[in-house]
Amino acid sequence: MLSLRIFIKNSVKANIPVVTAFHTSSVEWAARKGTREKAKKKKVKVEVKKVGFIPHNQRNKDKLVTSVINKHYDDSWKQTPFDDVYVGRYYKWKVYPFREAVECHRETHHRTMYNVPNASLNVHIELNMVAEKKTRHIENFYRTVKIDHSFDQGVDRQIIVFTKTKESAKEAMAAGASLAGGSELIKDVQNGELQLSDYQYVLAHPEILPELVTLRGLMKKKFPNPKNGSLGVDIPSMVQHFKNGIEYSAIRDENQLDFGLITTSIGTLNMDIEHLEKNLICLLKDIDSVRPKRDGRFITRVLLKSPPSTEQFKIDPFLYVSEIAEKFAAKEDTEAEEKDEEAQAVQ
Repeated sequence: MLSLRIFIKNSVKANIPVVTAFHTSSVEWAARKGTREKAKKKKVKVEVKKVGFIPHNQRNKDKLVTSVINKHYDDSWKQTPFDDVYVGRYYKWKVYPFREAVECHRETHHRTMYNVPNASLNVHIELNMVAEKKTRHIENFYRTVKIDHSFDQGVDRQIIVFTKTKESAKEAMAAGASLAGGSELIKDVQNGELQLSDYQYVLAHPEILPELVTLRGLMKKKFPNPKNGSLGVDIPSMVQHFKNGIEYSAIRDENQLDFGLITTSIGTLNMDIEHLEKNLICLLKDIDSVRPKRDGRFITRVLLKSPPSTEQFKIDPFLYVSEIAEKFAAKEDTEAEEKDEEAQAVQ
């Protein structure tokens, strides 16, 4: 450093141009590692996909906003028909008593007309799928309801029963189970000799539940549960429930999330009308048990149909189940009483 200062002083005296800056470190010309690779990756060629000819009426089909018709049919604003002959779309739907609706279907299915006296009587139930929060909706649900009067549904349901005692296994087989047993069946499933996929329903007695837990991964949703009636003490009753019960599914509409539909059969037209009505009551009560805790109707409309006829008769489901949840119905009663008391006080 000392020699450098002397050199600068002498150069100033001798009028020699002075270099004011010196590079004391070596220049790094090499780029950082990975920069060239990143630059190459950025220069990826964009492949243009060739699209074939699209007709003019199919272009931008996803962007079109289609108007969805409200499927919750409301005819409360229409007039009540006062005659036997009228244009249906201008008046309210007639509400038939259950017995009269069945008799009407029997007339059309008589031997002199459709000639199908043992046709199935189907019920078409519309639901309001709004959940407790108005912004949410109920998911699709599938259930099997026990009925008082069984009928031929044209389906042979395979049922397997797990129980410890041989007596209850014999009772299960007598009630209609396809297979019944205890720990030996569990070993057969673990060894792969028995396939649970061959059986629609799996029932069990609570005593064998600790051993059955090892098969929970294989059963998944089929695992016995007391909520749906597949786990209990009364094995014969459980088997009859799933063997002869009515299967139904509530499917939510994709375009209208607050609309759900259930279509199932409650019997045949040649059955006693009282038996058909009891089956309908069992079905409506089971659906009502899934009702969300909110105000308003859950079941909105019920229609009776019987193929091959296209006729459909509207019935009143609120003769069998409550129209509004008990909690909210009590509130309405108290509010009505308070209004009556206020009116009497004013008078």
